[in-house]
Amino acid sequence: MADKIKKILKKMRIWRSLKARLFVIIFLTGTIPGIFVRAGILENYESRAVEVRTSDVQTQLRIIANHLITYNYLQDTSSEVIGAELEQLSNLYSGRVLVINGNLKVVKDTYGISEGKTIVSQEVIRCMKGTNTVNYDSVNGFIEITLPIVETVSAQMATADLPEGTELVRGVMLTSVSTDSIVATMEILNRKALIVEIIMFFCIFVIALVLAQILIRPFDRISKAISEVKEGYTNDPVSVPDYLETEHIVDAFNSLLERMKVLDDSRKEFVANVSHELKTPITSVKVLADSLLAQQDVPAELYREFMVDIAAEIEREDKIINDLLALVKMDKSAAVLNISVININELTEIILKRLRPIARKNNIEVTLISKREIIAEVDEVKMSLILTNLVENAIKYNREQGKVDVTLDADHQFFTVEVADTGIGIPEESLHQIYERFYRVDKSHSREIGGTGLGLAITKSAVLLHRGSIKVESVEGEGTVFTVKIPLTRVLV
Repeated sequence: MADKIKKILKKMRIWRSLKARLFVIIFLTGTIPGIFVRAGILENYESRAVEVRTSDVQTQLRIIANHLITYNYLQDTSSEVIGAELEQLSNLYSGRVLVINGNLKVVKDTYGISEGKTIVSQEVIRCMKGTNTVNYDSVNGFIEITLPIVETVSAQMATADLPEGTELVRGVMLTSVSTDSIVATMEILNRKALIVEIIMFFCIFVIALVLAQILIRPFDRISKAISEVKEGYTNDPVSVPDYLETEHIVDAFNSLLERMKVLDDSRKEFVANVSHELKTPITSVKVLADSLLAQQDVPAELYREFMVDIAAEIEREDKIINDLLALVKMDKSAAVLNISVININELTEIILKRLRPIARKNNIEVTLISKREIIAEVDEVKMSLILTNLVENAIKYNREQGKVDVTLDADHQFFTVEVADTGIGIPEESLHQIYERFYRVDKSHSREIGGTGLGLAITKSAVLLHRGSIKVESVEGEGTVFTVKIPLTRVLV
């Protein structure tokens, strides 16, 4: 049954509303204590009223009990004074009084129906032993009280067995008093409390409705502000500082908005850079071709020279396009890694062997430092890209007779590749931009060595696909150190 109710509530859209939940919480918080307070007050009144009634009756009974001993009423019931007192007590509390002697015989019944009869009851017998009893019957509406009739041994009656001051139980007074007046008073109190409670419920209902509306307004303002941003009416940050929760939501949204602005600016810059980078080789090809067409009887040597330049520009264009395609593939959220178990030491040695001829042209020494053998679960192609780009950059942006040290190390969880060079270094203000597409620290030098400005962007994307990290430290004019850290085993997310 509870599961069915939960399913129904989930389907009801109103229950998913924070305003509705706030209303229910405030309403219940205000009404439930009222219900318990009303019940508690009535119960406390009933308990207190019964206690007071019992105390009053017991006081009257003790007085009459003393008179019973004084007038020797248990042996002679002819005393009109005692009879009047008993009738007065019975009428006062709308009850019944029975006077029982030591032989358990009823010597007086204010109702006049049990006189002369023997009464055997647990309460009477216990009272004969000197124990008072009080029983409240809330169902039938009466209080039953037993009180022993006690005689104190005087000096004249004292004996060796019964010294002076000894109390002897001579009989029992069994009294039943009505609680109709208490019940009537409780009914009046209950009706008045119910009226107050209904008024209170109505007031709380209105207060809960108003408070829920007021409390939810900051979230409505957030929703409206986000809608304005979504519709393009504004790009200003949202500010709703009413609650800490709204501040957190707004801060998160503003961070997202800022991120989207950065991505949009990056996209525009990327498009502009791509257009420029692709247009430059085409422009060069067009200029060279137009130069050839404008001349007549071009010598074969000049014609060959122009064609070599045209082929170089086409090759440069092809490299840019291939790098862009590689970057786009790695940018896809669903990019697939072809994971296999690779010996990183062997893979690095193969790549360095391929790149050493380029290093020898500038007398650059390339050294591999393997601190331990590394076996890792990686994508071999993308790992090759990472190593190739880092080492190739270290060679290209190095100085004559420089050094490139490639250090391999690992712990129980990650392996690291450190590529350190003694090259021109990177200015501190450019360190945070080097992974941007088409960004070049020294554009003229990059053009001379044929860079596209995409190598480090591709490298970082490949590292992130492996759930790794890449860091750079550089001192301008002294050299640069790139550190790549990648898990030894593929982490599934």
